[in-house]
Amino acid sequence: MTADSAPAEESIASRPTLGIGACLAGKPVRYNGQTKSPNDHVRSLGEAFEMRSFCPEMGIGMGVPRAPIHLVGSGDVIRALDVATHSHDYTERLANYATTALQLAPELCGYILVKGSPSCGYDRVKRFADNGHGIASDLQGIFAAALGRADPLLPLEDDGRLNDPGLRESFVTRAYTYHAWKALCASGLSAHKLISFYSRYKYLVMAHHVPGYKALGKMLADAGKRNLDELASAFIAELMASLTRRATLRSHTNVLFHLAGYLKRSVSSAERQRLKDLIELYRTGQVPLVVPLTILKHHFANSPNAYIDSQVFMAPYPDELKLRNLV
Repeated sequence: MTADSAPAEESIASRPTLGIGACLAGKPVRYNGQTKSPNDHVRSLGEAFEMRSFCPEMGIGMGVPRAPIHLVGSGDVIRALDVATHSHDYTERLANYATTALQLAPELCGYILVKGSPSCGYDRVKRFADNGHGIASDLQGIFAAALGRADPLLPLEDDGRLNDPGLRESFVTRAYTYHAWKALCASGLSAHKLISFYSRYKYLVMAHHVPGYKALGKMLADAGKRNLDELASAFIAELMASLTRRATLRSHTNVLFHLAGYLKRSVSSAERQRLKDLIELYRTGQVPLVVPLTILKHHFANSPNAYIDSQVFMAPYPDELKLRNLV
């Protein structure tokens, strides 16, 4: 499958690339020489993304098999230590490997971490006391936390959290957005390109965070008068932060009605009422987003509108992923 249905004004030569824990990619790199079977949702993402696997523990030379590690400490002092003796500290090397991974694969637009891992866990990783007794499950893995610091724009999720349809849809949306942003930057930024880029993302941002939608519009109002690099950095940080907000039935409904407004001169009143009824069914949770969206696409295919055709909201990722069948 290709990413032909992914929106991109710029030419994107390849599918977006996700980083993934090597054990989830089928490699026997866990401390005991085993792999970790990915769930169906992780496997399905391979249809829309290139996958680049990493194991930070192998990357820093720990080998297989190896002594298991866990996270020890409290407050700001958390260490990755061997379970048996607490005499081997791998913290700095695991953290530094995040920079190494990004240098090896600068094309990454997202990363699938490994649930519960002391190196690769996204959240709720177990924390232990110096005596080895469990205290809480309230940490990120060392590598995972460092990855977020090294590239705050990079979408991160773990294989467990991707079971949630809303989180999965959000992750994929952000990964495709970051991919498009990297392609835009590679083509050479200008104030005009930046404004054009956001023009295509307006309704997608509105579906996730109306305050972000308004802030981005104000930010670009005087784009030609601002330092381009500073503006671009502020813009993409706000855009990605807005898309991190989880879209809701209400916020999607708001966007659907905005889009339907473009059809008032080209679609009969009876068809508009039918569309309104479908949007209401979506708002009340009786049908998934794909239902009213499919009807909207049908009407715009018969009555093309260049502005709506450009909107990323209409197809933020390949339809084959069927993510909008579930939200």
